[in-house]
Amino acid sequence: MSRYKTPLRYPGGKQKLTPFVLEVMAANDLVGGDYAEPYAGGAGVAIDLLLNGKVTHIHLNDSSRAVHFFWYSILNHTEAFCRRISSASLTVPEWRRQKAILSRPSEFSSLDLGFSLFFLNRCNRSGIPSGGVIGGLDQTGEWKMDARFPRNELITRIEAIAAKKQFITLKNWDAEKFIIEHIPTLPEKSLIYCDPPYYHKASRLYLNHYEPGDHKRIAKVIQTKIKHPWIVSYDGVPEVLGFYAKRRSFLYDLQYNAGKAYKGREVFVFSDDVNLPQKSEIVAIDRALPKVA
Repeated sequence: MSRYKTPLRYPGGKQKLTPFVLEVMAANDLVGGDYAEPYAGGAGVAIDLLLNGKVTHIHLNDSSRAVHFFWYSILNHTEAFCRRISSASLTVPEWRRQKAILSRPSEFSSLDLGFSLFFLNRCNRSGIPSGGVIGGLDQTGEWKMDARFPRNELITRIEAIAAKKQFITLKNWDAEKFIIEHIPTLPEKSLIYCDPPYYHKASRLYLNHYEPGDHKRIAKVIQTKIKHPWIVSYDGVPEVLGFYAKRRSFLYDLQYNAGKAYKGREVFVFSDDVNLPQKSEIVAIDRALPKVA
């Protein structure tokens, strides 16, 4: 199987940060416990931890109906979803049809909507649902729309996740509701990883994004309502650093591929009760440059 476990591509995808998250878990005796992501998206870290047996149960939440229905479909309609991957027509007319489905979510089934999100995620530049198709509408680019659509490998990933269905809790709630109502029900031995939409440029990267006031509010919710150990990752901009000024944090490099490759700075923030890994691990992750799968 590919080193990538999640079937979805995300700008700044976090799966390559899994070793560091695992170091945090080991330093806090959380290996083998539960793990939750209020902003699941591609859930790269969660899926990696589950498939490698590092956590017992994962709790995934995403407020986007399309993202939620993708995860719901691969867990509950696995065979049908995989058949669609096998038979998908990787053509511009089909791309237009899938784009129309995503733009009118109320008119289609959960399977239709979940697959349209997946199709566009795999066929669009950088996996951005609202972005353009790889290779352009005339398909004359160096890479064509099938460049990120390895059918057999994607089916293998999905089947591996579906086999762990009983260990996955899936929600389609607002993140604030998930934090306030669901996280308190988790076992004491749980880690919460919050990866909110980026503060800057989020509107073109995600189906759902926050306004500045939302970022400030959710920062307060995370810091006052979560009683389990938690970590937060964000784009390392002054506004975000200000929201978490009283918490321990460090900046690290992250390579994005959203339209064009560029390197940015992100920040990891830790709850007061989290024991940090040794400095060597922090230095190692600071040098990591995760890319979109």
